[in-house]
Amino acid sequence: MAKVSIIGTGTWGIALGMVLAQNGHEVTAWSALPKEIEALRESYTCKNLPGVEIPRSIVFTADLQEACTDKEMLVLSVPSVFTRGVAKQMNPFVKEGQLIVSVAKGIEEKTLMTMSQQIEEELPMANVAVLSGPSHAEEVSRGIPTTVVAGAKDRQTAEHIQNLFMSSVFRVYTSPDILGIELGGALKNVIALAAGVSDGLGCGDNTKAALMTRGIAEITRLGVAMGGKPETFGGLSGIGDLIVTCCSIHSRNRRAGILIGEGTSPEDAVKQVGTVEGYYCCHAAWALAQKHGVSMPITEQLYHILFDGADPKQALDNLMSRPKKHEYEKF
Repeated sequence: MAKVSIIGTGTWGIALGMVLAQNGHEVTAWSALPKEIEALRESYTCKNLPGVEIPRSIVFTADLQEACTDKEMLVLSVPSVFTRGVAKQMNPFVKEGQLIVSVAKGIEEKTLMTMSQQIEEELPMANVAVLSGPSHAEEVSRGIPTTVVAGAKDRQTAEHIQNLFMSSVFRVYTSPDILGIELGGALKNVIALAAGVSDGLGCGDNTKAALMTRGIAEITRLGVAMGGKPETFGGLSGIGDLIVTCCSIHSRNRRAGILIGEGTSPEDAVKQVGTVEGYYCCHAAWALAQKHGVSMPITEQLYHILFDGADPKQALDNLMSRPKKHEYEKF
C-alpha cells in the first residue's frame, strides 16, 4: 500500500483517486476551494459524476502541505492553465526525488512548454512523469475498462506508476517518450474541437474521419519535429486519445466545437461548456507549427475560426480546396 495524493478534485482527479483507493492505496485529495472539500466530505459524491459513489477511504483536504507531505506519489490533476501556479505553491512541501505524475493535457501559451516542463521548472527537485490516454473520467469512475500509458525518464519509475494504477479495469502501459505523450494529449484537443465544428456544420462521418486521420498526421509531424517518437502518436496518447475526444459525448472540446459550427461565437461556446483545453491550446499549437516550420492546415484553419472571426464553413472549404498532394510525403 502506498500513500498518494491527488492535487485537484475535478472529475479526472476524483476518478484517478478512486482507481488508486480501489487498489488499496491510502489516498488524499486536495482542492484550493474549501467549500468544494466540505461538500466532498459530506456527500462523497461529485456533481459532475452523477451516480458515482466515491470511496469513503479517500481523505479530502484544503491544506496543500498536508497533501504533499510524506506521500510516495503526487498526481497533479488541475486544469492545464493552473498547472504552473499550483506547482509553484507546492514547492516548499515537495522533497528531493518525490514522484509527481502530471495528468493534465495542454501547452502553456506564453512559453510553449508542456505540463511536465512547467512542473520541472517549478519543482526541480521532483521526479516528474506523465499519465495519459483515452480516458474520460465519467467512464473510469464507473469502472469501465480503460487503457492509458505512463511516461517517465526511466523504466523503474514508469513501471512503479504502472503498478500503483493497474487493475482489472484500468490497464497501464509504459513509455520513455514523455514529450510525445504530452504533445499527443494536448494537440488532439485542437483536432477534437475542429471535429466538433464539423458536426455543428452538419457534416457526416466521412468528414470527421478525414479530420481525425489528417489531424493525427499533422500532430505527428509537429511531434517528431520537436523530438517525440513517431510510434507514440500511433498509440494510446496519440490516435487513441484523438478517437475518444473527437467522438465522445463526454468531450468538452467536441461540444464546444459543435456550438461554434452551429453559429455560437467561440468565446460564448467556451463559457457554455466550461474548460475547453483545445481553445487554449490552439494558439500555442499554431505558434509551435510556425516555430518548427511544420504544416498544420487543420490547426491553422481552426486558429482563424477561434481568434480571427473566420467563418467555419469557409474554413472547411479552404481545407478541401488545398493543392493536390500525396498522402505520404515520401511517396
